[in-house]
Amino acid sequence: MKNTIQQLWNNSWMLSITAGILLGLSYPPLPLPFLIFPAFLLVFRIIDLSDSAREAAYKVYPAFLIWNIITTYWLVMATVAGGVAAILANAAVMTIPVMLQYKVQHRSFSPWFIALLQTAFWLSYEYLHHLWDLAWPWLAVGNAWANVPQLVQYISVTGYWGISFWVILTTALAYQHLKKPQRTTKIVMASVLLIFPLWSGLISLFGSETEPEQTHDVVVVQPNFDSYQPNGGFENAQQANNHLLSLSDSLITKGTQLVVWPENAVQNQILNINNYRRFSDRTKKQLQKYAEKWQITLISGATFFEFYDDNIPALTYGSQRGAYLPFNAALGFYPNKSMEVYRKHNLVPIVERIPFVHFLNAVDIFGWVDWNQIQGYGKGYAADQFSVNGTATPALICYDSVFPNWILNYVRNGAGYLTIITNDGWWGNTSGHEQHFAYARLRAIEFDRWVVRSANNGISGIIAPDGSVEVETPYWETTAFDFEVPVLTSQTLYTRFGDWLPYLMIALSIFGIGISFGGKKTNTE
Repeated sequence: MKNTIQQLWNNSWMLSITAGILLGLSYPPLPLPFLIFPAFLLVFRIIDLSDSAREAAYKVYPAFLIWNIITTYWLVMATVAGGVAAILANAAVMTIPVMLQYKVQHRSFSPWFIALLQTAFWLSYEYLHHLWDLAWPWLAVGNAWANVPQLVQYISVTGYWGISFWVILTTALAYQHLKKPQRTTKIVMASVLLIFPLWSGLISLFGSETEPEQTHDVVVVQPNFDSYQPNGGFENAQQANNHLLSLSDSLITKGTQLVVWPENAVQNQILNINNYRRFSDRTKKQLQKYAEKWQITLISGATFFEFYDDNIPALTYGSQRGAYLPFNAALGFYPNKSMEVYRKHNLVPIVERIPFVHFLNAVDIFGWVDWNQIQGYGKGYAADQFSVNGTATPALICYDSVFPNWILNYVRNGAGYLTIITNDGWWGNTSGHEQHFAYARLRAIEFDRWVVRSANNGISGIIAPDGSVEVETPYWETTAFDFEVPVLTSQTLYTRFGDWLPYLMIALSIFGIGISFGGKKTNTE
């Protein structure tokens, strides 16, 4: 047995395969987040066994590939080519911090400083991976802990970046201690491992629950449309709209203030101009009429086509009416004012929008590709909110909900609770929709806000500010429910100070990169 373990410990490929399996099993819906500790311990061992940064990346790539496959295999349900490309590319991008971790691993720095720099490199990667056109934060280390909110209450101070800091620093210190046992390293490792859960326990135990100024009676609709069928499986778009209206009407009372429909709920295309497409005009008038009848705010997802007479963006589609862009959008209908629109900001790479499309168009001087016609959805930039009885709430569309640095804009500007509309039916009955629901629990804790979630096929629900689930609907079921949602105005430290931890880690990474190319290189095992 001892020989077997020793052989595993010195075989980079076996370590890589084992690490990948452990990483994949760490994520929802499986309740095994603690597996991420031994997984990264094996990653650090692979780094130590490598003779160059390139070799470290090469040997750890299978681990990250397996991790991506186990956790996000469901990407191929929407598009096989796009899903496979995304998994291969994301696993490759994840090797970048590993190469930097190799650089400091083989320097004559103190063990605790090596561990700190390795943590900074990983956290910097996670944060920067949120900010570019190939953003894919699904496998951020913090997401593995989404279904154990009682252990991560401290993210109201650090954002979920604090979980990555805790896991990577603890594991890096553990490896340094295994490699060269030192009393100080052991003490620091034990302190880091214990202090974060202890901090969460104290926040849960002694933290005072914020009293809401008011509550909103909210009706959440889960229509269960078939995303792969025209009109959601109904004969025409009007029948699909009537289905939504009927589900809503069954629960609306005189006290109802908000009705929430999911992403892409309105089957007709909605335009920003009138008297051009009668189905668009008819739908807008119908939903406006019901908002007036019910005396409520109605939020729904739809495809919104914006036509331009002037200030035309650099890339647009063309039609007889003129230049336009389609947006994955949320529409707000009110009893006493015109329809409002939020245009989705965080678009899924390739699936919703071609990454770097403006750059690609600029460098394509021979016009080999018509980038205008293949770009996908237009990208929204304004963090628009909707008004419900004087309170603001966003309509975070699907992918928006995994970007805490985007949601900061809404809470700082008065959002009383977070509303998420999504359509996870593209992925079928896989773990994708369960992961997406779980990740919303982290947003509730970070911002001390109730979360209202409407999903086309599920999971819809209500999440409390401590991450506990108050309502959770079954998947692939037509349903609706109402809930008295508390409106909060408190601001967590994370809301006030934002991404201070990743900024600090980026600064430390820059310093670490500077000194890692100097210093004395140590001998490897």
